[in-house]
Amino acid sequence: MPAYAASDMTPTAPDALNFATIWEGIADSVGEAPAVAHGPEVRDWATFENRAARLANALGSFEIGTNDKVAFYLYNGFEYQEAQFAAFKQRAVPCNVNYRYIAEELAYLLNNADAKAIFFDVSLRDRVAQVVDRCKKLRLLVQVGGGELLDGAVAYEDLITTSAPAPRIERSGDDLWFLYTGGTTGNPKAVMWPQDQMIANMGGHYRILKREIPKNAVAAIDAAVEMHRRKRTTRLLASAPLMHGTSGINSLHVLTMGGMVATLVSRSLDAEELWSLVARHRLTMLVIVGDAFARPMLESLDAAKAAGKPHDLSSVYQVFSSGVMWSAESKRAFLEHKAMTLIDSLGASESIGQGMQTIRRDEGATTATGRFALGPTTAVISDDGRFLSPGSDEVGRLANRGANPIGYYKDEAKTAETFPLIDGVRWSIPGDYATVDAHGTITLLGRGSVCINSGGEKIFPEEVEEALKSHSTVLDCNAVGLADPRWGQSVNAVVLIKPGVEVSDDELIAHCRTRIASYKAPKRIVRVEEFVRSPNGKSDYQWAKATAESSVER
Repeated sequence: MPAYAASDMTPTAPDALNFATIWEGIADSVGEAPAVAHGPEVRDWATFENRAARLANALGSFEIGTNDKVAFYLYNGFEYQEAQFAAFKQRAVPCNVNYRYIAEELAYLLNNADAKAIFFDVSLRDRVAQVVDRCKKLRLLVQVGGGELLDGAVAYEDLITTSAPAPRIERSGDDLWFLYTGGTTGNPKAVMWPQDQMIANMGGHYRILKREIPKNAVAAIDAAVEMHRRKRTTRLLASAPLMHGTSGINSLHVLTMGGMVATLVSRSLDAEELWSLVARHRLTMLVIVGDAFARPMLESLDAAKAAGKPHDLSSVYQVFSSGVMWSAESKRAFLEHKAMTLIDSLGASESIGQGMQTIRRDEGATTATGRFALGPTTAVISDDGRFLSPGSDEVGRLANRGANPIGYYKDEAKTAETFPLIDGVRWSIPGDYATVDAHGTITLLGRGSVCINSGGEKIFPEEVEEALKSHSTVLDCNAVGLADPRWGQSVNAVVLIKPGVEVSDDELIAHCRTRIASYKAPKRIVRVEEFVRSPNGKSDYQWAKATAESSVER
């Protein structure tokens, strides 16, 4: 045990269904159990709580507390988890920031969030330096990873070593967690999740214990302790970035059940490291993002098996995917390597658990891409507001009346559109179109908008188009998504170049990367001699997509 004792701290109010309150209780009860791991290193619950408590005190010394926004411009690691716990302790609001964002995108998000603090990786220091003067509400800059400090920043480890643990305070289930999402708008929006609603979405975890979702923190702590007593705790590998909802939400849930969350040291998927950590930490659940992760993981499994040195999968009982296509082919390939449960979850930043596909080899289950069982609180609603009956074959939008966010930060109009009241019930309708058959199976058709989903990243075409049009040779363009076997969709640009000038595809793509994050830049340029728009002058994305597809076929 460490020299300090978490149980010596002043107890918090027992009725708050709040992450920090629950996690503190778990640390008091099972302090020596593993809580977080990064690469081969593991930190127990007592250490996790104590370091977060010291960071919380540091936040308080900068007058950062209830409802203040704390941004995380970080890669996966201990720092992300500890700083988020610290923000929860202070009743501040954690805000995810995509570490691929360049300066302009970063400045927009920080100002949109009214962020008062930012934790950033040293490798991203130059981008932060470019925006600090434009983000007037920032009062604390915390640099992670050593190196020469940015002017005005403090070192992460210095905050911990120079701060005493913060006193525990009373909190509320209404305390927020922000999930910034690209959605179908040009700029990201913060989905505002109350913590009690996040916990209300944990039904599957509590069914393991044959328990109802807890009504207060005491019951939640008791359930986590029971999981330890029964040796049923989950050891999760968050292989996707914690700044994404897929890893972020699952990590919150696993910690709330007293489990352990592990992350990779590599900053892009390294399948060899992944499988080595599975064996080292005896990980039980893997969170991935569809085929973008599944394909390299399977290649590693196949190669190791062919070499006579198969990876140890004996601890794994579940692989969970959300956010992008997970093909039937790769699911079947996983089940050939080991009998396990594969969960393909259909959801959105605004709505968890709209549908699910669960398959197991030992049940002889078959699977199809894009088909999900309708969730218990999910319906399909037509554009004119009718609830569609299963088997009607009509197309409608998926809607969820379960535990939901309260809306988008600082966007009342979009909140009213996405979270309408229908017959007195509040629904979340993010915009996914689907049909539902007589057996309650959803066939997902995709967003009604032109939003591109590449590797779980949502990319708004107008951002790409604006970047391309800033190049002096581009007269007009459209960005469209085409099916990609690994990433779900790839970004393609249909471009009209000024007559008589020469510019290479590589030059256009490189130019885009100076204006927007690299993952948003087109992977392919399709040149046309005549550009088509609709009669009202709006983009004709149907034409653009067909043009891009025909160029692939040639």
